[in-house]
Amino acid sequence: MRKAIPAALLLLWSHCAFAAGDGPYRILRSVTIGGEGGFDYITADSAGRRLYVARSGKANPRLLAFDLDTLKQTSELDGVNAHGAIVDPASHHGFASSKPVTMFDPAAMTVLKNIAVDGNPDGLSFDPSAHRVYVLSHTEPNITAIDTGDGTVTGTVNLNAAVEETKSDGRGHLFVALEDKDAVGVVDTRTMKVTARYPLAGRGGTPAGLALDARSHVLFVACRNPAVMVMMNADSGTILATLPIGLQNDGVLFNPATGEALAPGGDGHLTVIKQDGPAHFAVKQVLPTLAGARTIALDAKTDHIFLMTADYGPVPDGAPPPVPGRIQRGPMLPDSFKIIEVGR
Repeated sequence: MRKAIPAALLLLWSHCAFAAGDGPYRILRSVTIGGEGGFDYITADSAGRRLYVARSGKANPRLLAFDLDTLKQTSELDGVNAHGAIVDPASHHGFASSKPVTMFDPAAMTVLKNIAVDGNPDGLSFDPSAHRVYVLSHTEPNITAIDTGDGTVTGTVNLNAAVEETKSDGRGHLFVALEDKDAVGVVDTRTMKVTARYPLAGRGGTPAGLALDARSHVLFVACRNPAVMVMMNADSGTILATLPIGLQNDGVLFNPATGEALAPGGDGHLTVIKQDGPAHFAVKQVLPTLAGARTIALDAKTDHIFLMTADYGPVPDGAPPPVPGRIQRGPMLPDSFKIIEVGR
């Protein structure tokens, strides 16, 4: 049985939403890109000044690259049916979570090789300290590690869970949001073995987004049911605090330049959380964005935030109720896909 949102959290979220205009962040621009196809993850390559979005579907799957400064499309890689893409600025190699995984040249936007993997590739994460990209799957193997230099598979690991976002601390630990286990897994990246599980202990459920403040060893675990952010000690799994966020989060980031964790919600809100003390956290702003904008990317050069969404029609009559923690939507309207840029 899924947990109901506590009344106290509902009241706090209501208060935060009421004060949404207070704070430094604002929408700088919203650019309608159009085009058909689904979308999942958005990634900013700050060094290469590119923003990557994968458009999925049977008709015209492709990977799109946009200029980070103008948001004009620069190139595309046709035939790639993926959830997202990541670029290693050191090797200058990109990887898209298609099956097989597509390794590509970001400059020429051409395929370098196709990498056979098992499971069902979904999200990806990048570990610069290990020169690896981790390909995530809800089915086994849950994580496949790929060397970003030559594209070889260096190992796999199973967590017997639906894995969502992962973050590396650069010291041999990979933290993994376990969506269907209400927990965070810890993987030793040297041995590719699971070393710990941190339960959310009823304080949160259905974790999707995960971010890490490596300096203070704090994990930010964005949950869908209830819609809360759980702050957790990365070394022990001790829960430090819990705060409300928007509905249907699908990604969270921590910006070390500002000391803030930012969580978008599919209900059209971006929640900004900051640490005010050793174990004290507060919601600093709830910025209205657009419904459906639930994944997020950071341009580390400008500290600008990028979201994406589309417009949706009415929910069809007789549609089944949504899964707890998700928002029910109608069909996506043609040519309504857009990118949103947020800054101070």
